[in-house]
Amino acid sequence: MKRDRVVGLKHPEDARPQLAPIGLEGGDQIQDAVRDLITTYHSLNPSTIDTLSSEPSPLEFMRYVSLNRPFVIRSGARSWPAVQNWNASYLLSAMHDNSVNVAITPHGNADSIVTLDAHTKLFVKPFETPLPFADVLRSIQQQEASAPSPDVHQQTQPSTPPIFYAQTQNDNLRAEYTALFADVPDSVPWARIALQKPPDAINFWLGNSRSTTALHKDPYENIYIQVLGQKHFTLLPPICAPCVNEMGVLAATYRPRSSAPAAGYDDLVMQVDEPSEYVPFAAWDPDSPERNGTKYSRLAQPMRVTLGEGDVLYLPALWYHKVAQTCDEEGLCCAVNYWYDVDFGGGFWSMANFVRGVGLLSLRDGDGDGEDGRGASDDAAKKTVDGN
Repeated sequence: MKRDRVVGLKHPEDARPQLAPIGLEGGDQIQDAVRDLITTYHSLNPSTIDTLSSEPSPLEFMRYVSLNRPFVIRSGARSWPAVQNWNASYLLSAMHDNSVNVAITPHGNADSIVTLDAHTKLFVKPFETPLPFADVLRSIQQQEASAPSPDVHQQTQPSTPPIFYAQTQNDNLRAEYTALFADVPDSVPWARIALQKPPDAINFWLGNSRSTTALHKDPYENIYIQVLGQKHFTLLPPICAPCVNEMGVLAATYRPRSSAPAAGYDDLVMQVDEPSEYVPFAAWDPDSPERNGTKYSRLAQPMRVTLGEGDVLYLPALWYHKVAQTCDEEGLCCAVNYWYDVDFGGGFWSMANFVRGVGLLSLRDGDGDGEDGRGASDDAAKKTVDGN
């Protein structure tokens, strides 16, 4: 076969292929690629959350899902019976003394990292026990009435133990709170049509300002409806996984020091789980950015939004979120959320995990910019491990 003629090639080696240009601004190392990924994302996406004045169509909603971007619908659930009717009296009348599962912690810090000293931490889950709903409701209100005004940006609130929070997250609105289920739709229509599936879980949340949910992520498309009081969300996109200082933390669970019924829940201790387990969890708090950070944390641009009664938040899958609360005049904060399973097909899930993995690998040569690379000791939630 006759070769095509080449004109202007001075040296044959000039035609040897070279490495493709990386296109990075700051260098050619893995950390440079991670840094460029985060900064490029922020340059291409707004640092605010879209606010809608009405429900989206299924097609409009699917556009947000495909972009993995949140939005808020102000007063989007204002006509729901739950938003119209729920208050302390209504909840008590519907639930009576039905037994419900309640999470109890000394600092309102369920499912969060507790720092023991500069080098040791535990991931602590709440003590959970069934109690009559009337007792749970009364305790939540009394705690709020006796507590100082909270700082919604704190990781944990000043100690007024024990702190009660109804937060079982196991489709509880269709189980132990079924007496209230008729007051909400069995699915969010525009989400059900767009995603072509019913919700995997519908959850009921009842607490007060003493509880704060630490920064974490969920593998669900989340439709969150505020019913009573306010919720204050701090959000980070999945691309910020290298910023949150995820580490494997030894798991523990709060339990009463004494098994005697009269002891109550005023003296909770952290019991290390058996068998032992290390839970991957974010150690960085965007509201205390100087502590527990990584070399990438300063690149994060947290987004903040407050939900009022009747507001709806779409929280996309794998978005990191920290949640604080403000109560209504009755000392209650109540919400309902719908979890829809994420679609594992396409590229989103695998790419999100790739970003997380590469970010963690790039941190193994040097962890952080703080005093000890893993952050200094934290707050009033610090306790000493007790073998009792």
